[in-house]
Amino acid sequence: MKNPARILVPCRRGRVIIASDAHYWPGRPTTAHRALVQFIEKYRPEVVIMNGDVIDASTISRHPPIGWEKHPSLKEELAVAQDRLDEVEYVAREARLIWTLGNHDARFETRLASVLPEFKGVYGVHLKDHFPAWEPAWTVEVGGKRGAIVKHRFKGGMGAALNNALWSGRTVVTGHFHRLQVTPITDYSGTRFGVEGGMLAESPGPQFTGYTEDNPQNWRSGFVMLTFVNGRLLWPEIISVVKPGLVDFRGRLVKVAK
Repeated sequence: MKNPARILVPCRRGRVIIASDAHYWPGRPTTAHRALVQFIEKYRPEVVIMNGDVIDASTISRHPPIGWEKHPSLKEELAVAQDRLDEVEYVAREARLIWTLGNHDARFETRLASVLPEFKGVYGVHLKDHFPAWEPAWTVEVGGKRGAIVKHRFKGGMGAALNNALWSGRTVVTGHFHRLQVTPITDYSGTRFGVEGGMLAESPGPQFTGYTEDNPQNWRSGFVMLTFVNGRLLWPEIISVVKPGLVDFRGRLVKVAK
């Protein structure tokens, strides 16, 4: 993927909605995806960021299949992702649309580059060719030094959110681990946040049943909204799925359109 290393997005006043790990799959859209569309339409963010792993790309994984479990083809996955992102684009209006590359997204070009190197540069071999409305990047810096860094992954482990903020010296919003949480850290520089953006996919979902062996996972469906006022980032807000058709936001339950 021909990604710029970093996209800089000034934002002194307004909102940024960040959704991670959709792993879009054929079938009915998840509650988290439908809530994302609903919240974008209502809150009119300046920027919408799909923070990696929009596709699952299970059939081109480096991991062998488990038995004869059936997964959708890459073509089917791309078609579903295009449909879902079309829904986002429709309500986003003038919002800037950015897609940070996730490890599952990277499977698309990694497979092509490894088995068909002579196709380098041909239209269609880059994932962004199939999603032209979205700007690709590894990292998004929103709101300058007092804002946030958005990328699919940085530090690992259970303490990833805290370590992301600690080691970067910045507020950092990541996906990858499917957790949904805000962890503040305060020092002489002030307060910053380690934010994990959850997942648009459902937990459990058909994408994950085999390799998780149906074990419980510390995963949560939902997404994150950042608000900037006078150049300052306020406390990051979480939109969390409570049950099908219902999300928790600002201490109240919000129905999600079907």
